[in-house]
Amino acid sequence: MAKLRKACAYRSIERPYTRRSKFREKSYIKAMPNSKVVRYDMGNLSKRFAHTIDLVSKDSLQIRHNAIESARLAANRVLEGAVSKVGFNLRIRIYPHHILRENPLASGAGADRMSTGMKMSFGKPIGSAARVKEGQVLFTASVDKSNINLAKQALKKAAYKLPCACQVIERAAA
Repeated sequence: MAKLRKACAYRSIERPYTRRSKFREKSYIKAMPNSKVVRYDMGNLSKRFAHTIDLVSKDSLQIRHNAIESARLAANRVLEGAVSKVGFNLRIRIYPHHILRENPLASGAGADRMSTGMKMSFGKPIGSAARVKEGQVLFTASVDKSNINLAKQALKKAAYKLPCACQVIERAAA
C-alpha cells in the first residue's frame, strides 16, 4: 500500500503553481485528484449568530486536503456533540486548488532498467493543497454568546490537526 509523503515535503509555499491549460498539450497536469474535504459549511446555515471566532494562520505554507478534512472532523465533532446541528455554523475558508505532484522512482532489483530518471519529470498528481498566507483565516465558527468557549475549544482542536501555528481570534458578528 502506498504511503503519503510527510507533510514537510509539501509545506513550503515556494513551489510554483502547476499549469492547467485549456489546450491539453500545454498542460503539465492531466487530471486533478478528488479532494477529501466533504463539506465546507456545517451546522445551521440560515441563522445569524451573535459571535464569530476565527482560526488564523501564523505562517505562510501549503495545507494538504487530508489535513483540512481532519481538522474539519475534529472541530465539527466537538460542536455537534455539545450544541447539535442548530446551535453553530462552521465554515472552512480555504480551498485546496494547488495540485501536488510526485515523480515516483522505482526502487529494488532491476530498477535502473525500469525508471526514466528525471526526463519530463512533471510528476503525477497525488493530491491537492491550499496555499495559505500569514494572517489568513482558515476556519470560522459562529455561535451564540453562551457557546463561545466551546467554539474556541473546537477551533483549538482543529489547529492541532493542521501543520502550522494558528491562533484563535474572537470578533463580534457584523
